[in-house]
Formats: sequence, C-alpha cells, structure tokens
Amino acid sequence: MKLGRIVGTVVSTKKDPKIEGLRLYLVQDLSLDLAERDSFVVAADAMGAGVGEVVLYASGSSARQTDVTNGRPVDAVVMAIVDEMSMSGDLLYRKVPPFPAEK
Repeated sequence: MKLGRIVGTVVSTKKDPKIEGLRLYLVQDLSLDLAERDSFVVAADAMGAGVGEVVLYASGSSARQTDVTNGRPVDAVVMAIVDEMSMSGDLLYRKVPPFPAEK
C-alpha cells in the first residue's frame, strides 16, 4: 500500500468494457509528512473517495483483489480513505470534518 492524495479525475468515454463504470482518479504520492512527491498514478476507485482526500492505494496485482476491481485490467486502486495517521504518539493527519463518532 502507498499513501496518496486524489488530485484530479480521468474521464474516458471510449474504453475497454471491463473498466466501464469505474471512476478513475489521479493520485499523487505523498511522503510521511504529507508532502507531495513528483510521482502519481491513475487509480480506479473502490471506496467512493473524492478529490482532495488522502487515501491508501495498491498497485500491481494487488490492485485486482478488491470486489470492485476483481478480474478487471487495472494497475492501481484506491482501497482506503485515511481518517487519521499517527506515529510514535504524534498525530500526523486527521481528516476534517471530524469523524461521526466525535460529534
């Protein structure tokens, strides 16, 4: 798994039938301190994520192991939306607005 931020969308009206119905995003790689890296991937969305969200994505053969991408010709998939990240007790990231449980 890798950490990334969804920075855009990819629209393709003509495509292989096996990827019809998949939402495609541009995902920019992030460092541990959430700094943007120069690398990015086009990833199919399996979670209902949106532009601007910090996500976990998988690539290679692992990208075809979600219910949404099983048997489809994808090389990257958004498989989790990050709510919070911490390291050594320090909060690195928290999604805003607060989680429903915190209301």
